[in-house]
Amino acid sequence: MALRGQFLIFCVLVLLVFESRSAYGSSRGWLGRAGDATAAQEIGICASSVIIHGYKCQEIDVTTKDGYILNLQRIPEGRAAGGGQIKRPPVLIQHGVLVDGLTWLLNPPEQNLPLILADHGFDEFWNWSWDELVAYDLPAVFDHVYEQTGQKIHYVGHSLGTLIALASFSEGLQVDKLKSAALLSPIAYLSYMRTALGVIAAKSFVGEITTLLGLAEFNPKGKPVADFLKSLCTNPVVNCYDLLTSLTGRNCCLNSSTVDLFLRNEPQSTSTKNMVHLAQTVRDGVIAKFNYGRPDYNLMHYGEFRPPIYNISNIPHDLPLFVSYGGNDALADVRDVENLLDSFKFHDGDKLGVQFIKSYGHADFIMGINAKDIVYNQVVAFFKRQN
Repeated sequence: MALRGQFLIFCVLVLLVFESRSAYGSSRGWLGRAGDATAAQEIGICASSVIIHGYKCQEIDVTTKDGYILNLQRIPEGRAAGGGQIKRPPVLIQHGVLVDGLTWLLNPPEQNLPLILADHGFDEFWNWSWDELVAYDLPAVFDHVYEQTGQKIHYVGHSLGTLIALASFSEGLQVDKLKSAALLSPIAYLSYMRTALGVIAAKSFVGEITTLLGLAEFNPKGKPVADFLKSLCTNPVVNCYDLLTSLTGRNCCLNSSTVDLFLRNEPQSTSTKNMVHLAQTVRDGVIAKFNYGRPDYNLMHYGEFRPPIYNISNIPHDLPLFVSYGGNDALADVRDVENLLDSFKFHDGDKLGVQFIKSYGHADFIMGINAKDIVYNQVVAFFKRQN
C-alpha cells in the first residue's frame, strides 16, 4: 500500500505555493506546549494537538480504491458534550497543498475551526496530483464518514481543499452525501495569482523541472527541490526570509508566534504530478484534468486529445454553498473568485452565501486571530441553518 497524504477529523489539506490536500482544525497552543512539529508525526495529531486540550480524538486509516492509505482524525464531540448517543452532524475539513492538518490547529482551541465546530455540536472529519484527490481520496473519506454516521456531511475546504471539492461536485460526486459546503479562500481559477514565489514557480515549470529530475515526490525539505527553490529565491521580487508572505501574499491578522509554529511544521511534501497540475491550472487559466503534454497520451487517458474541463456550473443549483474570500488574498485573487462566482449565477438565491472580507489574505482564513468572530461564526451559523 502507498501512503498519499493525511486527512483529519475525517479531514484534509496543504497550503504552499498553490494548495494541497488534507486536514482540518488548528490550534496554536499544542505545538508550544507539546514541543515541536515532529511531535505530531511521532505520536499523532490527536495526541499532540487535540486531546491535550480536553477533547476526544480518534486516529483513523482509510484506504482508497487505488491503494493509498489516508490518515484521518475524528473529533466526535466538544469538551462540554457530556457523552451520550446524540447524533451530531458530521463535518469534513480539508486543508490545502504543501501543508497538513496541523495548520488548522495552530491557534488556541477557542480560535481554531475544528474545535469550535466540536464545541458547537458537530462531529468532525478531516481529509490529499489533484485529479486523484477528486477521483479517489474525497470519495473514500466521504464514504467512511457517511457509513460511520449515517448522515449527510458538511464540508469545509480551504485553498486546494476548495478546488478538489468544486471539481468533485461538478461531476456529481459526493453530492448525494453532502449537506452543505463552506469554501474558504477558494481557488479554482488562478489567472490573477500574484504571490511572488507562486508566480515564478509556475512560470518556471516547477513540476516539469522536477519530473525531469525523476522525482515522484515534491519534497521542499529534500535537497533537489530545496536547491531549486533556493534558485527561485535569488529573484529580487522574492523574499525567502519572509517565506509565508512569499507563498501566500500578505496577511492582516496573524500572530507572530503562530507563524513561527507554521514554519516549523510546513511546508510538507506533495507529489510532483500534483505540482505539475497546479502549474498547468495557473498557466492555462482553466479548471481541467491533468494534461499529459501529448495529444496521444491524453487520448489514451481520456479518449480526447485535450484534457476534459471541470464544468463548475454543473454543481447542483440547490446545493447550499458558503463562499468566503478576502480582498488582500494573493492566491485567491478577487478577480479569480469573481470569475468562480459567475459560475453560480443560476444558483438558488437562498442556497448561496457569499462573504467578502476586504482586509483578509490567504492564511488569515486558517490562522487569523480574529477568524472565529469574522469567519467561523458565519460558517457555524450557515451549517446550522441547513440542519
